[in-house]
Amino acid sequence: MKVSTEKIPDAQILMTIEVDSGRLDDARQKALRKLTPRAKVPGFRPGKAPPDLVRRYFGEERILDEALDALVPVVYREAVEADESIDPIARPRLVVETTEPLVVKATIPVRPTIELGDYRSVRVQTQEPTVDEARVDETLLIIRRRAATLEPIGRELRWGDVARLDLKADVDDTPLVQPQEAEIRLDEARDVLFPGFEEQLLGHRKGDVLEFDLPVPEAVTDEKFAGKQAHFTVTIGETKEEVLPDLDDDFAKQVGEGFESIAALRDRVRDDIRQNEEEQITNRYHDEILDQLLALATIEFPPVMLEAEIDRMLHDQAGHIERGDDLERYLAGIGKTEEEVRGELRPRADLRLRRSLLLGKVAEAENIDVSDEDLAAEVERLTAAAGSQSPQLRQLFDSDEGRGTIRRNLMTRQTLARLVEIATTAAAAAPAPPARKPRKKKSAPVEAPAGAEPAAATSQETE
Repeated sequence: MKVSTEKIPDAQILMTIEVDSGRLDDARQKALRKLTPRAKVPGFRPGKAPPDLVRRYFGEERILDEALDALVPVVYREAVEADESIDPIARPRLVVETTEPLVVKATIPVRPTIELGDYRSVRVQTQEPTVDEARVDETLLIIRRRAATLEPIGRELRWGDVARLDLKADVDDTPLVQPQEAEIRLDEARDVLFPGFEEQLLGHRKGDVLEFDLPVPEAVTDEKFAGKQAHFTVTIGETKEEVLPDLDDDFAKQVGEGFESIAALRDRVRDDIRQNEEEQITNRYHDEILDQLLALATIEFPPVMLEAEIDRMLHDQAGHIERGDDLERYLAGIGKTEEEVRGELRPRADLRLRRSLLLGKVAEAENIDVSDEDLAAEVERLTAAAGSQSPQLRQLFDSDEGRGTIRRNLMTRQTLARLVEIATTAAAAAPAPPARKPRKKKSAPVEAPAGAEPAAATSQETE
């Protein structure tokens, strides 16, 4: 057996295997013996027909196919085992180039090659988190609106009010919106399907019947309505206004786990915003650093790794599909083929894979490792935060797969932290980025008081 190899692009090796003719002859004989019991030759019991008749029954091509199916994987395995420099990471693509003599071409995916470049030269501009008090006020308004009540009104409708409507819409006597009830909040900042619809309601009150025309928007894809006017008929039923609770200490005591005063609630909201800002800044650091590192690096990986990454993303996107029919149902639900979805995922999968390989190489270069103590501490942190689900979570983390996932996540986190340290320590703007230390117990975001009526119980909205 003669074997030659050459490196080809995308972290692959092309191996050419020329097999001695005697081995192919032996494989043909074994294939013939294997097929003999299946031959239904008239006048002979199964397995008793002479070899020549069996050969004529199946034909030389079928016998050769059987021989190659058995022989090709064997000679490939022998060739790879004989060359210690080759480290396959997945099954090869095997092609029989000729049969006289037998020549097999094996395209073998091997481990990726990553050259980091001068990764320690990467710099990012640091930034201090800031909290605008206007954002605090906006958040407090959202909290108050969650606790708002809706009270009937007899006046004309204004922005922010809620109205229950009977409505329909026709285009040239063809129904566009079937007669229906809808409850909507008049929201000046919201994008609606029919621009101008809510403005038609302003200044009207309960019991009014309105008729008006609006252009059919491009979002309505039925060609028979395109470019036409829709005629709306709307009867205004019950109308309500939003009544916000007073922003005082009593209100603060009812929010979330309860606060002693409105000042304490403001402090908590401000801290939550600052933490969110810190996390966003850190995420931007990570993205900027990784983008710069990718520009410096040279990365090659076999196509099979990208396809596997797409498989993982498709699995997650489709809700952890387990069987082929699960995927078929998912694709039918979104109206796309598997090829279309895989094509959409490919750019993100490529970036995610490149970043992952890059981080692994940096971890190796920086001698970053996750100790057993680090792993145990992370398991304790995660299970402690899980509350009543702690036993199930601990059982999951006790498995090799669960601990492997935690170890990889910790490795990524520590490597990113090291990259931020490198990229910001010598940067022009001196303040260090916010430390990304896990909280012992993450506080829940503040919520509206329990039992408060929602601002609008919308059964169906017209947008």
